[in-house]
Amino acid sequence: MTLSSDPRTSISSPVIPSFAPLSTPIKAAEAPVTIPLPGTDSVLKANVPLAPFTSFRVGGPADWYIAPRQFDELLASLEWANSQGLPVTMLGAGSNLLISDSGLPGLVISTRHLRSTKFDDETGRVTVASGEPLPRLAWKIADRGWQGFEWAVGIPGTVGGAVVMNAGAHGDCIADILVNAQVLLPDGTIEILTPDQMNYMYRTSALQGSGKLVTHATFQLKPGANPAEVNAITENHKQQRQRTQPYHLPSCGSVFRNPNAYKAGWLIEQSGLKGHQIGGAQVAQRHANFILNCGGATATDIFQLIRYVQYRVQHEWELLLEPEVKILGEFQAA
Repeated sequence: MTLSSDPRTSISSPVIPSFAPLSTPIKAAEAPVTIPLPGTDSVLKANVPLAPFTSFRVGGPADWYIAPRQFDELLASLEWANSQGLPVTMLGAGSNLLISDSGLPGLVISTRHLRSTKFDDETGRVTVASGEPLPRLAWKIADRGWQGFEWAVGIPGTVGGAVVMNAGAHGDCIADILVNAQVLLPDGTIEILTPDQMNYMYRTSALQGSGKLVTHATFQLKPGANPAEVNAITENHKQQRQRTQPYHLPSCGSVFRNPNAYKAGWLIEQSGLKGHQIGGAQVAQRHANFILNCGGATATDIFQLIRYVQYRVQHEWELLLEPEVKILGEFQAA
């Protein structure tokens, strides 16, 4: 077996540090700005604004925030949160996410630094850590002349999020190429799941809301093509995305799932909502299934616009659009 890699994380499972629960759990408001994560080189940060970590560029602070760079630091972060009785929210690229203006309680763990890629030239499989950005992975695969991942170049997310939501484009999706995924349970144990165990459907899987964290995924691809040709196809997918979708302003990508037999963007456009704006949030003119932060938008502006679009489409078409974007935190009903 021939392996080539750029490892920054380890797939092996280290020993998890043990933390004794405090008699009174630490609260962010009462804590120093940072505290060391025991047994690691990482630090926990209090009251960290989350807007810079989301593609919408909105969202209030996390009570606690950490961005581990090693797998053992991820395990230690979960153990610390459990010892303090804190809820945990995992944050990847923040590209399919709307976080409330009031922020998130407990510990937010960013996986953006958990990156590694290992190619197996004999089997045509690649094993990737959850924080690896999809566009970067698409170009790595294209450079090797491997086919099957060209479609992912325009998706602004990470591998972990893509596995959870069954990300896809151009008629292809994660479920078509996934061999298995390594997931971490809240108690620190590890499971290996196959696609059949994921119960994959359109933009959803059994992992959503399960509390299980994807740490690595293995994909089956097709080696042996001309790298120049695969790069050209990948570039075409990228250019098509840029021509048809608005990337000039912050957004989360597609806001709503496509109902059966209809495109959400078409339904929104036919309802006369292109350009409709609430505060700094606007339904995009180029693609109606995008909501843009036109400058100074709040999470509440975006949330209210989502609800208004749902109301109008349901009124006009008797169809309730289901959000594809994950909405976290407290929002008042619009």
